[in-house]
Amino acid sequence: MAIEPDPQLERMRASIDNIDAALVHLLAERFKITQAVGEYKASAGLPPADPAREDAQIARLRALAVESGLDPSFTEQFLRFIVAEVIHHHQRIAAGDRDLDGGAR
Repeated sequence: MAIEPDPQLERMRASIDNIDAALVHLLAERFKITQAVGEYKASAGLPPADPAREDAQIARLRALAVESGLDPSFTEQFLRFIVAEVIHHHQRIAAGDRDLDGGAR
């Protein structure tokens, strides 16, 4: 006996799916921009990481999370994860590796 899908649950899940897709697209766009930043930093002889900028961003986004009703600790962990990946990309760019997506494009 098959269980009938709950229409309200299906609508909510469809919205979640749309948000997840938007997040993926936003992250892809963010990484395109940070790749350009990494290329600029490499050509200008700048270090891959900027701890002062990272600290300022974390403070800014923690405050934004509080205003938005989101757990600031979660927000910080998420941002630190993204920044760590960006720094890794910048290090690879500085070392001459321009194929950061494994040829996925």
